Amino acid sequence: MQNLVDAVEPRLRDLPDWRYLLQEYYELYRYLPSGGSNRIRTHQRAVREAISRVLKANPLIRTQPPATKPVTAHLKRALDEGRGDRMGAMVRALESVLPELSWQYGYEKVPKGLVGTYAYAEVTGPNGPVVSEEIILGIVLFAPGCTYPAHAHQGITESYVCLSGAVSENHQGVYVPGSMIFNPPEHLHRITVGINEPALLAYAWMGARPDLLDQKMVFTRKRK
Repeated sequence: MQNLVDAVEPRLRDLPDWRYLLQEYYELYRYLPSGGSNRIRTHQRAVREAISRVLKANPLIRTQPPATKPVTAHLKRALDEGRGDRMGAMVRALESVLPELSWQYGYEKVPKGLVGTYAYAEVTGPNGPVVSEEIILGIVLFAPGCTYPAHAHQGITESYVCLSGAVSENHQGVYVPGSMIFNPPEHLHRITVGINEPALLAYAWMGARPDLLDQKMVFTRKRK
C-alpha cells in the first residue's frame, strides 16, 4: 500500500518551487551573521545541515488544503515591503508557493487577541508540505501592533529571520529585515510588532524527533 501512495505523491524534485524555497532557507542560515555567538553559529550550522539532508533525501510533498486566516489580509503588504529589501530572494521564493500554503493558528483554543493578528504556515516538517522529522521550517505573519504572549517551547531551539516589518522580543531589542532572533529551549519570550506595518518572519525549529512531532506551546498566565 505504501508503494502505491509513494507512486502518486510528488517528491521534492518533482516540484522545483519547493526545492528553491528550501535552498533560500539554506542561504539565510549560511550568510546571516551570528554576532560572534558560538551558540547561534552552531544553531545556524545545524539548520543548514538539516536542510541539506532534506534536499538530498528528496522527500514526499504533502500539501494541505490551502487556508487563509484574517491576518493574511496583511500578507500582500508584508511581501511588498520585503521584496525590495535584502530578503528579496527569499520573499520571491515564498511567493511562488503562496497558493499552496495552509495558514494555521496551531492551538485548539486561540489566545485572545491573536485571531485577527497572527497565523503561520509550515514549509517543512512532520506534517509537510516538505516532509521531514528532523526540522520544522515555516513563516509567521503578524498584523501591525500585534502582541504575541509570552511563551516557551519544550525541547525546541527556535530562530526567526525577519523578512519584513519590525518586531521586538521581550522589549530587549528591535529586529528588522535581515536580523535573527534566537531562542534556546524553554526560553520565555514575548513578541511585539511595530504599529504601522505587518511583520513577516521565517522560522526554524530544531529538536529531538519526539519534541518536533508533539510540540506543545506553554503560555504564561497573568497573575491575578
